[in-house]
Amino acid sequence: MMDLLIIVAVIFGIIAISKIVSVLELVGNAKGENSYNVTERENRFQARLMPIFLIAYFAFIIWQIVAWGDRMLPVSASEHGVVIDNLMKTTWIIIIPVFVITHILLFYFAWKYAYDKNRKAQFFAHSNKLEMLWTAIPALVLLILILYGLSIWNTVMEPLTAEDDPIEIEIYGRQFDWTARYPGDDGKFGDANVRFIEGVNFLGMDSTDQDGWDDKYVKAEFHLPVDKPVQFYFRAQDVIHSAFMPHFRAQMNCVPGMITRFNFVPTKTTEEMREITGNPEFNYYLLCNKVCGAAHYNMKMEIIVQSEADYNQWIGEQKEFLAVEGIEDFEEINSTKGTDTDTTQTEKGENKQLSTLNN
Repeated sequence: MMDLLIIVAVIFGIIAISKIVSVLELVGNAKGENSYNVTERENRFQARLMPIFLIAYFAFIIWQIVAWGDRMLPVSASEHGVVIDNLMKTTWIIIIPVFVITHILLFYFAWKYAYDKNRKAQFFAHSNKLEMLWTAIPALVLLILILYGLSIWNTVMEPLTAEDDPIEIEIYGRQFDWTARYPGDDGKFGDANVRFIEGVNFLGMDSTDQDGWDDKYVKAEFHLPVDKPVQFYFRAQDVIHSAFMPHFRAQMNCVPGMITRFNFVPTKTTEEMREITGNPEFNYYLLCNKVCGAAHYNMKMEIIVQSEADYNQWIGEQKEFLAVEGIEDFEEINSTKGTDTDTTQTEKGENKQLSTLNN
């Protein structure tokens, strides 16, 4: 009801303003004046408003920085994030002076050269020197920033190798939650496909693939060891999601039907960042940065960064995809049955494995 009253009030307000304007036009016509002609007095008034608005404009910007500056992201918690922050700082150093100077000149010219019937502006159609000046300088600055950014991009996106000994994690997005999957002791992920999604097997893991039997998946939170490379693989079940970890300066789209990758080295534990921010309740989060549906705002997962010893203890406590007894049953079936019944027995083994996942 209140919304309806507000809409009605706005409509009547617009009608009232239009009527007032019409009355003022009629009054001006009655006096023999053209209300659309700007008078010299109005020109001077508008010109005097320009420096006032300029001061108010910059004062508002400074107030926002002071009032909301503490809401900015803290220092980066990853190695590559420091480099990205330096790129951002370099960009600010270039554009802030340009922003300030151009706005001062804009309002100064509007004040200084307000219309004067006794003054005639100089007109010229073209200037090669000016064209070269305002084209070459911005182009050179942009070229420097682009080359600097590309070099950082190539460094950040360089794939990890086995020599880096990374922690591998698959991040799986669906409406509206995240799941993290770790390979087991064999260091290999099991196959997964959307065709295998059924019941509790929401990751679509192939239960006949032995590489996946010891995989571990977690929800609500996942853990990372500090100062150790982490290789992420991203998948999505339904729509495009965007895995966004702002404190690590990391973001990658999760696209149904394909795997995307990103890697970084976390450099600050959760406890260290709590001390840096002065916030004992601080946590890292994985967020979704694509509007993926009605509950998009609620799609987040906590990230715990800890020492490698604590991480190893935590990962050792997580449940595997299939129970050990399920694996033993499957291996016994494969070893005792002939080739002709392999398919049937595999199906039985799969049913057994999925049933143990329910327990």
